[in-house]
Amino acid sequence: MNIEDTTKTASLGNPQDNIPRTKQQRELLLDTIRQYVEEEKPVTPLSFNELGVHSDKVLDIAGMDKKYADFAAVLINNEAWRKTVASIPYERRLLLLPNCLRDHEKCQGQFDDVGLICEHCGNCIIDEFKSRAEELGYAVLVAEGSPIVMSLIETGKIEAVIGVSCLSVLERTFPYMEAAAIAGIAIPLLCEGCKNTMADADWVWQAIYESSEERSTQLNLESIRKEVSAWFECDSLRLLACKGKSDTEKIALDWLGGEGKRWRPFLATCVCKALNAGDGSDLPDGIREVAVAVECFHKASLIHDDIEDGDLTRYGKSTLHVKAGIPVALNTGDLLLGEGYRLLSEVGVSDSKRVRMLAVAARGHNDLCVGQGKELTWMSDPKPLLESEVIDIFKKKTSPAFAVALKVGAIFAGTDDATLAALDSYSVSLGIAYQIRDDLQDFSFGEDSGDLDAMRPSLLLAMTYQQATGDDKKLIESVWNRSTQFKDAKSRIQDAIARLSIRQKAFATMESYKGRAIESIASLKSAPLKGLLRRVIYKIFNDVNVMDCCNDYTAGTGRGGEQSDETAG
Repeated sequence: MNIEDTTKTASLGNPQDNIPRTKQQRELLLDTIRQYVEEEKPVTPLSFNELGVHSDKVLDIAGMDKKYADFAAVLINNEAWRKTVASIPYERRLLLLPNCLRDHEKCQGQFDDVGLICEHCGNCIIDEFKSRAEELGYAVLVAEGSPIVMSLIETGKIEAVIGVSCLSVLERTFPYMEAAAIAGIAIPLLCEGCKNTMADADWVWQAIYESSEERSTQLNLESIRKEVSAWFECDSLRLLACKGKSDTEKIALDWLGGEGKRWRPFLATCVCKALNAGDGSDLPDGIREVAVAVECFHKASLIHDDIEDGDLTRYGKSTLHVKAGIPVALNTGDLLLGEGYRLLSEVGVSDSKRVRMLAVAARGHNDLCVGQGKELTWMSDPKPLLESEVIDIFKKKTSPAFAVALKVGAIFAGTDDATLAALDSYSVSLGIAYQIRDDLQDFSFGEDSGDLDAMRPSLLLAMTYQQATGDDKKLIESVWNRSTQFKDAKSRIQDAIARLSIRQKAFATMESYKGRAIESIASLKSAPLKGLLRRVIYKIFNDVNVMDCCNDYTAGTGRGGEQSDETAG
C-alpha cells in the first residue's frame, strides 16, 4: 500500500526536496503551525500573500529552511480551516484523491470521463480511504483537478474539500478554492512522479474524520438569494413600497419588481447575515426594508441613466422612458429615490444606526451623480481621455453602488468603523474592476458593442490612444471627438488593439484592481464576511477555468495512457 513509513524517510518514489524528509520533522512543523494559528487566529479565506507572510513567520519560529515555505503554507491554510471543516457534516464534504496513489501495475480499476472507478481490489490505499469516507457520507472522486470538482462546489451541495495531491497541483488549484471561499484541508504527496506516489496516511485519516458538535457558519447564498428574490414579488413588495394607488406609484412598483438580478439587495442582506453568522438566527427583522431601499436607489439610477445615455432597451425590453415618456420616467425615478430614503428612515433600529445608514446612502447618491456628471460633461465636449481619467470615472460611477449596499447592510448589523473602511476600499477596487470587465466584453466586437457604439469612456481606447503613434493615434482621436464614426473605424482599431496587446494590458489592470479588493479585506476579523466578499469577486468575474493536473489519465479519453504536455506534472 502507498502509505508512508511513519518513522524514517519516504521509501517510495523520489522525495520532494521542498517537503521535510522525515515524519518527525513534519510533525514538528505541524505542531509549530497549530500553536501559531491558535495564537494568531488568521481569518479565512487566506490569500497567497497572507499565507506567504504567515509561512515566513512559522519557519523562523521552527528554525527551518525557507525552501519549505510552500509546504508550510499548505499546513497553515489547513489549520486555519480545520475547525470550519470539522463543523461541516460529512455528507457535505468531498474527498478528492489522486489516481497516482494506486498501484500502477496491479490496479484493476478503469477510467471514465470523471476519473478512476475503483474496483476495491485492495492493492492500494485508495480502496480503504474511499470505502470509509463513503460510509461516513462523503462524496469521493479519484480524479485530480477535474472540472467536475468546481461544478460540484458551484451546486452548493459541497461545503468542504479534503484533497490529496502534490504541491505543484495544490498551488495551481488553490486560487479556485480560495476564490470560492471553500473550506479545505490539503495533504501533500510526499514524493514526486505521477505513478505509485504516497501520502502520510495518518494525516489523511485525521482530515477525513474531523468532526465537531458546532455547526458551520458558512452562508447559504442560494437560500438567501431565493429569500431576497421573493421580497420583490408583486404582492410582497406592495406591502413595503409604493403602497398608494396613484398611477405614478403603480409604474414605480412595476419597475421595482420587474427584471433584475437583485445583486445590491442580496449583498446588503448577505453582509448583515455574515456579521451575525454566529447567532444561528434567521434574517433579522428590518433587513428586508433595508434591502428594498437599496434596490429602490438602484432602479431609480437605471431610469435616469437610460434617459441620460439615450438607451432604448433595458433587460431586453423597452426602457421606461421609451414606454412612458421622459417626464413620467423622471418622476418615477425621483419617487423611487424618495421611497428608498423613507424605508431607511422608518426601519426599526436605533437613531444612531438610522442616521449612519442615511448618511451612507446620501454620500453614495452624491458620488454617483458626480461620476455620471463627469461622463456627461465629457460627452458634450468629447476629447481623448487618459487612462487615469477613465479609471476616475469608473470609480465614481460604479463603486458607490457596491459601497452603499455593503455598508448599509453592515451598519444595520452593528459593525465598527474599521470594517466600514475596509468595505469602502473593497468597493472602490471592485467597482473599477467591474467596469474594466464590461469594457473588455464590449471590445469582443460582437454584434452588440455596448458602450463603444455610444462612444462612452473606454479604458481600452484610452490605453490604445496613449500607446499608438502616427495614423493610429489620429484615427482614435477622430473617433473620440466624433469626427469619425466608431463603426467605420472598428476594424482598424481592432488591429491596433491587437498589435499593441491592449486587451492583455487591460486584463492585467483589471486583475490588479481585483487584487486590491482582495487585499482590502485581509484585515477583516469576521471569517463569514471575509469569505462572502471573496465569493462575490468569484461570482462576478467567474474565474473558473479547467484545472490542469498531474494525472496519468486525461479526462475524456476514457482510458489511462501517456500524459499530454498540458497535464504532465
